[in-house]
Amino acid sequence: MKKEKAVVVFSGGQDSTTCLFWAKQQFGEVETITFDYGQRHKLEIECAQQIAQELGVNNTVLDMSLLNQLAPNALTRTDIAITQEEGQLPSTFVDGRNLLFLSFAAVFAKQKGARHIVTGVCETDFSGYPDCRDAFIKSLDVTLNLAMDYPFVIHTPLMWLNKAQTWKLADDLGAFTYIREKTLTCYNGIKGDGCGECPACHLRKAGLDTYLSEKTAQGADA
Repeated sequence: MKKEKAVVVFSGGQDSTTCLFWAKQQFGEVETITFDYGQRHKLEIECAQQIAQELGVNNTVLDMSLLNQLAPNALTRTDIAITQEEGQLPSTFVDGRNLLFLSFAAVFAKQKGARHIVTGVCETDFSGYPDCRDAFIKSLDVTLNLAMDYPFVIHTPLMWLNKAQTWKLADDLGAFTYIREKTLTCYNGIKGDGCGECPACHLRKAGLDTYLSEKTAQGADA
């Protein structure tokens, strides 16, 4: 795949930045695409642009504000609390987000002559989001190929990794410190280790603590 081109769906968060480092190792040319869908924090888009610039890849921001209009949620509206009730989807779930993002990424990729699309969705730590499941990705991959008569391949390098394993992958890629300090995962818009209070920060920190603990234990056994 070293001679081929890939497009990374890129938010500037831990997962998509790990995928960007992974893609840069796998493909000869990489571009990133970021979606402005009315996120609470414009810093997310600025963070994505900055990381892309620092890593020497082109970044394109697409206006997806219609999604905010169609599906009000806690990621786009300050008057909607971030909650997760037992047996229900979290209030941060945006109906159709990955379906639309990956479909638009495919249209973009075809125009760029890229057949590889990379996304950081994960079924292991997927927070109950149905559009992060492997079955959905495989289904959409087939649909995009049929819809555009073009040989797309959707890559999901994090699909079966938990957050600790995602941190390990970042470390293996030589990007651990960069991803820890430069990315924005926090729902409250704080870069790096975040606010420490929101669900995204809890998940990220739990994975980080587990990985660092395992790494220390392995070092002691060596």
